[in-house]
Amino acid sequence: MTETTPVYSGAAHYFRTLPEQWSHRLRSLHAMGLDTVETYLAWNVHEPVEGDWRRLDDIERYLDAAAEEGLRVIVRPGPYICAEWDNGGLPSWLTARAGRFVRTAHPVFLEPVRRYLDAVVPRFAGHPALSMVQVENEYGSFGTDAEYLAALADGLRERGVTVPLVTSDGPTDIMLTGGTVPGIRATVNFGSNPASAFAALAMHRPDDEPFCMEFWNGWFDHWGAPRVTRDVGSATAALSGILDAGASVNLYMAHGGTNFGTGAGANHHLLDGVDAFLPTVTSYDYDAPLDERGAPTEKFVAFRELFARARPAAELPPLPTLPPLMPEQRVALTRTAEVVFEDLGSSPVPASFEELGVDHGLVAYRLSIPGPRAPEPLEVRDVRDRAHVYVDGELHGIVDRGGDGMLPPVGAPAEVTVIVESMGRANYGPRLGQHKGLGGVFHGIQQLNRIHHSAHRLPGDPPALDSAAWSATAGSQALPRYYAGTAELAEQSDGYLEVPGGKGYVWVNGFCLGRYWNRGPQRRLYVPWPITRPGTNEIVVLELDGLDEHAVTLHSAPDLGPSGA
Repeated sequence: MTETTPVYSGAAHYFRTLPEQWSHRLRSLHAMGLDTVETYLAWNVHEPVEGDWRRLDDIERYLDAAAEEGLRVIVRPGPYICAEWDNGGLPSWLTARAGRFVRTAHPVFLEPVRRYLDAVVPRFAGHPALSMVQVENEYGSFGTDAEYLAALADGLRERGVTVPLVTSDGPTDIMLTGGTVPGIRATVNFGSNPASAFAALAMHRPDDEPFCMEFWNGWFDHWGAPRVTRDVGSATAALSGILDAGASVNLYMAHGGTNFGTGAGANHHLLDGVDAFLPTVTSYDYDAPLDERGAPTEKFVAFRELFARARPAAELPPLPTLPPLMPEQRVALTRTAEVVFEDLGSSPVPASFEELGVDHGLVAYRLSIPGPRAPEPLEVRDVRDRAHVYVDGELHGIVDRGGDGMLPPVGAPAEVTVIVESMGRANYGPRLGQHKGLGGVFHGIQQLNRIHHSAHRLPGDPPALDSAAWSATAGSQALPRYYAGTAELAEQSDGYLEVPGGKGYVWVNGFCLGRYWNRGPQRRLYVPWPITRPGTNEIVVLELDGLDEHAVTLHSAPDLGPSGA
């Protein structure tokens, strides 16, 4: 394969920013010295419910915006994308149905994939800015179904993709033998030691020009763990090695953005021999050259110098102006509203979120302990992902996924309600598509049957502030619960919102910023300027654990937590 000029690309996902911000981010990438932008397509953004297609125009609009800035575009349509995105981009309705056949050529998975390609490929295939398209994503880290990969490659061609196709995998024998496709260019993903990575690629593909499709210049964060950062010197040295080799590169990430709503995924790792569930935080800042609001960092300056040397003839535009930052202010939460649950019927044993048709949110499992009987321990098994357990209306305990579900004894008769919250679905590895919900509730050795289900779907829409659902805040009230207040702003502006303690979700003017949690490391959620307005701005908090005070604070600076590096 002959490549006349290396590709200098950066990842910036259209679904992690708002359309009004795209031109700013793309101009900033161009100003860093890049000639290309890379984006995944997230299937679950476009078809969250089977047959309910949404936001397909965003794909074309993003390519149009890149073309206006003079950038080419690499599209990575998946269908699986990883990306630290919920379920690796696959819709939960699909993985629930496909089960262990996910990411294989089995018809139960491949037929919906073909319908997905029918919907999205025409949105980018003929676009003049399109430069290449990736087949699946890091498949060599998952499986060896060559028939599946060939079907995807053929499907892209049959639907009008004429630009080069590529694969991307880690630089190991296992990954490169499992994830590549004959006749399609292979690329590699890594964060350091470019010479070693490109040597591994050359051993398997001696005719393919070196291309790092994901240069990991930063990293992502998990709730309850220290923030992960990468120093400028280390990242710059590795990037310099890539450019000195004459290779193409895609910065992952050039701009990370935000896992708005319930978009954040999760990972599983072995920690001290225990299989740990690690949900990803709302911010996808990634310690990237452009921070979460699009401001240049030290890494941006260092990378720009490297690209300027690599492209001496290129005329780089100046950085675009950033929007203003909102002033610091405390916002009292003066109103409260109950959470309304939708009745979903009953079954002998707990149904999963997927069986109930719930993508994300809260599912209440209600059951009775017959009596009279002596007190026995109450046990909640296989919580996915966090449960508040109430006995006769009083909080009896909170159980985290993987934690001890054995709770203090309960006498009977008694009424038990277990409210389960879903966090992100695994975006990487063999647990892709794992169900949310509850395994069972036991009183002593006895499993309790006949479960009544109700759900509050998230991110959803909180009650309108002018509705009768709201009342003045009082003292102790049952959780989960909505709280609301208003903030006055002189102009549209970027900011950061902090909730005092607890765990839950935040909306600003009806837009769900995402999850907050006092476990950290992230302490403040990014508020993008397009959702704000001059004058009165509505802030709604859904609190699950209990607030330290009925107020939130708006800030002009982020707080992503202390670094563990």
